[in-house]
Amino acid sequence: MLKTFVTSFKLQNTYRTNSIIYSIKQLPLIKRILPNRLYSSKGLKTFAGIISILWEIISIFIGKIIYIAAMIFGVMSWYKTNQADTFIHLFTFLTLAGGVLNTYMLNPTKDKYYAIILMNINAREYGLSNYYYQLLKLIIGFLPFTILFGWMLGVPLWVQILLPFYILVTKLIVMNYILYKFKKNKKAISENLPTKFVWSFVGACLLLAYGLPFLGIVINSTIFLFVSIIAILLGIYSLIKIHNFKEYRKMYKQILTESNVYMQEKANGTQAMKDNSLKQIELDAKYTSNKTGFAYFHDLFAKRHKKILTEAAKKQSAVILVIITAMIIGITINDSFKTKTNEFLLIYLPYFVFIMYLINRSSSVTQAMFMNCDHSMLTYRIYRTPKVILGIFKERLKTLITINLMPAVLIGGGLALLLYLSGGTDNPINYVILFISIIAMSIFFSVHYLVMYYLLQPYNVSTEMKSSTYKVVQWLTYIVSWYMIQIKMPTFGFGITTIVFCIAYSLISLFLAYKYAPKTFKLRI
Repeated sequence: MLKTFVTSFKLQNTYRTNSIIYSIKQLPLIKRILPNRLYSSKGLKTFAGIISILWEIISIFIGKIIYIAAMIFGVMSWYKTNQADTFIHLFTFLTLAGGVLNTYMLNPTKDKYYAIILMNINAREYGLSNYYYQLLKLIIGFLPFTILFGWMLGVPLWVQILLPFYILVTKLIVMNYILYKFKKNKKAISENLPTKFVWSFVGACLLLAYGLPFLGIVINSTIFLFVSIIAILLGIYSLIKIHNFKEYRKMYKQILTESNVYMQEKANGTQAMKDNSLKQIELDAKYTSNKTGFAYFHDLFAKRHKKILTEAAKKQSAVILVIITAMIIGITINDSFKTKTNEFLLIYLPYFVFIMYLINRSSSVTQAMFMNCDHSMLTYRIYRTPKVILGIFKERLKTLITINLMPAVLIGGGLALLLYLSGGTDNPINYVILFISIIAMSIFFSVHYLVMYYLLQPYNVSTEMKSSTYKVVQWLTYIVSWYMIQIKMPTFGFGITTIVFCIAYSLISLFLAYKYAPKTFKLRI
């Protein structure tokens, strides 16, 4: 099994190394300097290999610290319950959610396809060796941070040490159940395609994790010890069953086929998205427009694709309305929650940068625009002329802002209403600032993603993303938005700063789009 793991690790490292070289060649300026023969360059391959190994080491820790910091430590100030017990409580239920969403073994990847299907490596040895390696990384990655954050919050040392092993046995139990179900009905499901039951279970875990502490109910160390003992016993039993399972090849062949890894992971995944998009396009002749020129072209597109463009925003708006209603009820019946909400709204406006980043539909909408329009239209020379590009750009920006304003208006108005109902503020301008700053954030992300799309157009004719620069900008956008969670600032000061920044950024971005989009908005090779 060790020999199989070494082979699979070399395969994964080679695949990652070539991906790094490809990404380097996609960077502006550099791609014109570096020739294709670099893939055979020993020096560059060694450099990329070192980066690959370093990333493997860094990845063991980086995801874990972000997870604990954002999902657990970052929300501790919401609750008045004992901090140590709250930390244990959140960790317990979030681990259950993560256990069913991320199994490691059922994640369909190209390296699995190459190893098991093409190279005919023993599926059981490959699956188990890599699974055990992932579990080992889990323990190594989580342990320093459960000790660090646990120590900061006064969690007992034995709990700090036990928490990573609780995650381990939870994953073993879930994996054993999945293998049992496969043995029973011969049907394996990729973890990238969670069932409705899985999503319902995850939703229940999140509700119990974040909702119960508001009611003063948390799992303490004694209860956690009892739960852990049962989990460890079940985990040991599950480990034996997992190790002795005999049908790994059958399971992997089914997963790799059903998850569309057989040909090209991205291309086939995109094809599924195309097929789904086609079902939602409305070609009814009733959709007409009294507009002219570019506005006419875009208006017809928006009307016939309204399900793709607006359905998610409508669902988000419904959920937001339910949350605001629930919070109004909570404020009415619970004085402690009322006080906490008021304090939160007056100093945690930066938190909503990340929320607006999460709910903003701009990235998905621009992808839909490319998939259902631009990937075909860009093959025509007239569609790439400055007049056409800029004309459609203006219409798309209006549509994108309108879509994102649906949930944004509810959030902005809801926050102002919650501030008023929770005790108000000495500075009435805060009501206006809350509302306008949320609107400004929404417009900012709308402009940001559309300008990114036009300046960095990342897709090729097969709708595969080929731009490393686009991915870097996406990642930086996420990092900055996530960092805002950590900031505490008075609503007035941060709100004014946000509004001014969003206006300035939007004007500069629009200028760059108008100046350079006619040169950059084209199909990638």
